[in-house]
Amino acid sequence: MNRRKIILLAALALSAFGLILYGCARESAEPSGEGVPPPPPADPSENTETPTPEKPSPLSQTEREQRRISITDGKFTVDGGSKPIWINGANTPWNKWNDFGGGYNDGWWDNHLAALRENGVNAIRVWINCNNDQNAVLIGEDGVVSGVSEKHWADLDLFFATAERNGVYVMATLLSFDHFKSKQAGRWRLMVQSDKAVDSYIEHYTLPFIERYQDNPYLWSIDLMNEPDWVHEDEKCGKLAWEDISRFFARNAAAIRKNSPVLVTVGMAFPKYNADGSGYEGNKVSDAFLQTLFADQDAKLDFWSPHYYDWVGQWYGVPFTSKPHGVRSDGGWGLDSSKPAVLAEHSANGSAGSTLIEDYTSLLENGWQGAMPWTSNGVDGNGGFEELIPATRHIAGLYPDLVFPLG
Repeated sequence: MNRRKIILLAALALSAFGLILYGCARESAEPSGEGVPPPPPADPSENTETPTPEKPSPLSQTEREQRRISITDGKFTVDGGSKPIWINGANTPWNKWNDFGGGYNDGWWDNHLAALRENGVNAIRVWINCNNDQNAVLIGEDGVVSGVSEKHWADLDLFFATAERNGVYVMATLLSFDHFKSKQAGRWRLMVQSDKAVDSYIEHYTLPFIERYQDNPYLWSIDLMNEPDWVHEDEKCGKLAWEDISRFFARNAAAIRKNSPVLVTVGMAFPKYNADGSGYEGNKVSDAFLQTLFADQDAKLDFWSPHYYDWVGQWYGVPFTSKPHGVRSDGGWGLDSSKPAVLAEHSANGSAGSTLIEDYTSLLENGWQGAMPWTSNGVDGNGGFEELIPATRHIAGLYPDLVFPLG
């Protein structure tokens, strides 16, 4: 074995060791700019009493279509594709772990969304089901889904009305790798490995969710699973085959696209499994891969939504200094150019060597279609409201028509 091969193998071993250490490493924190109005108090959600929510004024069909986010020429748009919108966003993954069907507090969400909107945030990413500890989704020991709790739907009814009332778009994350290492882990692993069980999930959860909320234009997109990379790589999460994980995505994406205008994506942890070419393991959510597993032209995602934390940079480059598409040698971050890309998780504390304002600015200037730092409400050590809002205010102040194109 020559010296070059030895060095290459050593580097790959270090990479694998680092990824295994990280896999599920940002453990879920389980229970535990100019031109916009000045910031509210440091804790905008201090009032946690749950009021009787005011119903938003009914929107006409024309208004709903005007506000719906779609994709036109590789960019997110509203108003029937005539006005671009840049996702000046954030993650608000939960207030209380497993909010919906658990300890949902509409007063907290109403206050927090109002504060975010006032400070330039136009979209958030929310975990609709964190790991199913509250049994929101009724899943049997064989992985077959039979229904959804009434409280889950009731809480979500309040939540989406609150999002609409505050004018904040929602990327709804339906599953996470956390399901696959929870007390119900065996059930979720069996579910994704069985077409019959996947179909039961679609019939009793995905489609009812879509049918219930698709008329609300503030349901911007569905994120089918948070960081499935760890379901494949981490022993704690089952180390399932990509063929099973991605077949689940393919079948769900096809069902959503056939029945709804809501956009669909998957929040990949890093570009290792989100890109083709040298240095990557192949795009496990590409059109070609998904349609190989499920022969349907609607078995595809609408946009890329990868995540980034500083540990990734040494292996796959830094998105803030890269265009989302193309190979690294040409200044790209490896993603396929057929779809727009939003950086759907990155630290609200900013990245190594730059501030969050600089990160947002770089993403916008490099052609990314949005930024969604983790988090707006400080669920762990990656920053919160006070760290977030200087950046969102800055971008909203510089580009008001791009952040709030409909006013």
